[in-house]
Amino acid sequence: MKFDKRYLTIFLIMVTEVLGFSLILPFLPFYVEKLGATPLTYGLILASFSLLQFISAPIMGRLSDHYGRRPMLIFSQISTFISFVILGFANTIWLVFLSRIVDGMLGSNFTIAQAYISDISSKKDRSKAFGIGGVAFGVGFLIGPAIGGSLAKISHSIPSFLAAGASLMTIIMTLFLLPETVKKKKNITFRIREAFHFNDFKKYFSNKKISVKLYQYFSYALTHSMYVTSFAFFAERVLNYDSSNIGFLLTYVGLISIIFRGFLLSKLIDEFGEKKLQYIGVTFILLAMLNMIFLKQWAWFLVTMTLFSIGTGMSMPILAGAVSRTVSPKEQGAIMGITSSIMSISQIAGPLIGNTLINFFFPGSLGIAASIVISIALMLMIREDSKKIIKK
Repeated sequence: MKFDKRYLTIFLIMVTEVLGFSLILPFLPFYVEKLGATPLTYGLILASFSLLQFISAPIMGRLSDHYGRRPMLIFSQISTFISFVILGFANTIWLVFLSRIVDGMLGSNFTIAQAYISDISSKKDRSKAFGIGGVAFGVGFLIGPAIGGSLAKISHSIPSFLAAGASLMTIIMTLFLLPETVKKKKNITFRIREAFHFNDFKKYFSNKKISVKLYQYFSYALTHSMYVTSFAFFAERVLNYDSSNIGFLLTYVGLISIIFRGFLLSKLIDEFGEKKLQYIGVTFILLAMLNMIFLKQWAWFLVTMTLFSIGTGMSMPILAGAVSRTVSPKEQGAIMGITSSIMSISQIAGPLIGNTLINFFFPGSLGIAASIVISIALMLMIREDSKKIIKK
């Protein structure tokens, strides 16, 4: 893939965007608890954001086809900036809800950024180009959580306004450094069924060969969402962790992500093959979730985070690749739309399930539920491969 300064610009925009979110992530669970909310309420806050993103992302993407990437990206970035400002001033649960609703409703930054990457990439290099988003997440999480978690001990407003400043930087960078790629306005032919892939869902889930991969992907995505959105309250109740501790843990996760995805994964695929790594990755996640049932010491929590980070680092790209290979090149856009929708649905359900368990039961119940969900993916993989062996 040839160097293009537009890739660097969009990468920096993505990093800054992730940085804004990662600054508030370590303290938000504890801040809403301070305002009188339960873990379930926190789950509802996250679910409201994901639900609105699920609705708005295809609409914003389609509008960017007509009005251009730059104006819609700036529009979405302004909404993210406003949401962080609201959070900085928030002194009630309802203002926290409003902050997440404003960002979820209009802040489809990554959707439009990926459309921009698609515009400037050849078909041959598109998969590599989309890897920019994964690296951006790793870099953003390497920097943001530790800073946000530490500053929140002084005041929640500091990381919130710092996140707003990071979002303002993305607006400036888009204005002055990012050229438009949509040269000719297209007519908008927006249909609900097309935007939310209803026909594609029916088509692909009725195909047994494809649906088994999609169910595996959903099992993984739901486990990931349950754990990531609930582990802060888990750590608080089991280990008495605060926002600073959570921030450093997320920084550790970001570091593993950069090392594993940036340097090790491709070499491991060449050495062992995708199938073995897929089993190893899902098994690592299962072991991490089982460990949470009995976890009592910080050292074991670090082991859990390591197993989970490596497991997801293997499973996510390999499962996505396995889904992609089940359809023809002409259907790549449709199947990627389905996986994106599956991820969105899991991000709506995951916070509600995980935080409900912690709120009404005991912390280890999160590990039990997550173990069951990821075990479904493992059993589907074993069943699928055993059928192939029998046919041979």
